[in-house]
Amino acid sequence: MGVAAVRPMKLGVVVPCYRQERFLPRTVLAIERALAAQEWQGALVLASPADAPLPALSSHWSVISPPVTRPLTPGAARMLGLAACGGDWVLFPDADVEIDAAWAAAAIATAGTTALAGLGGRIEEWFLDGGRERPGARDMYRVGESERSVGYLATLAFYRREALIAAGGYDVRLNSEEDFELGMRLEAMGLELRSLGRLAARHWSGPRPSLSELERRWRAGLCFGQGQVLRLYVGRPGFATLLRRQGLYLGALAMWLPVMAGLVVFLAGGTSRALWAGLAIPLLATAAMSVRKRSLRLGVLAVLAWTQLGVGLLVGLFRVPAGAPKPAREARC
Repeated sequence: MGVAAVRPMKLGVVVPCYRQERFLPRTVLAIERALAAQEWQGALVLASPADAPLPALSSHWSVISPPVTRPLTPGAARMLGLAACGGDWVLFPDADVEIDAAWAAAAIATAGTTALAGLGGRIEEWFLDGGRERPGARDMYRVGESERSVGYLATLAFYRREALIAAGGYDVRLNSEEDFELGMRLEAMGLELRSLGRLAARHWSGPRPSLSELERRWRAGLCFGQGQVLRLYVGRPGFATLLRRQGLYLGALAMWLPVMAGLVVFLAGGTSRALWAGLAIPLLATAAMSVRKRSLRLGVLAVLAWTQLGVGLLVGLFRVPAGAPKPAREARC
């Protein structure tokens, strides 16, 4: 008796795009190659107005471009895509991510024989700098080289649809931190996320940090999620975990408090001594980062990035956007 053929797993693919169109040709080509032997349906979600023409897309893709006055939150964009594509498992690569075909094959094989909630892997950081390609961090999320459980999946995630829906999906209220917050809910339900301990993708960007990247993140609202998630978890399990996670940005805010106090004293008619004394901490931080990154420009930009995220945390914490979307299901952790 012959062995019955196994039907290829049907997959969904959701790619949210936040003005990263210049990397989309690389992203789309990698997905097409990695899934060439699979049955799949993809949704490209334009979460904000496109800056450049889209690449040629195969019949696998549908483009979702809702009329919005402000960029969709990452969670809203991904949930729109999830509703538009099928598949028992759904791949969520960002629009500047080039997935590795060998990882995709291993993830699909694992998905067919596991009760895991989601799969990820090591992500390399790569920069496109003036037409020159150069590597950055070898392991952006420090997942390591061995297969293990992880707390969350970001930038590239492969989720079992049933688990994702059971957890309530991505929280559409968050402008960022939606990946970490989803991981908290899945863990509270006893569901496991796992890194396969191998290269999963390359993440492409222009030089970072940069003023243009800081401007993009502010305009898209991507730096407000740190405060939004704290506001949502006040008085709930998980708040302390989230507070510790934002420690660097809270520290950046604290770093500027002596400067603000010195400025108040100076504007009130006092001496500038306190102002200059307060500036010592930001200047020392900038010097330390400049040495670490071997660049004064990058050191300054790093401190600016921390400060922006600290200010964004305050904005997200205290400002509730008018007409803010509500989640399909309340978080359960």
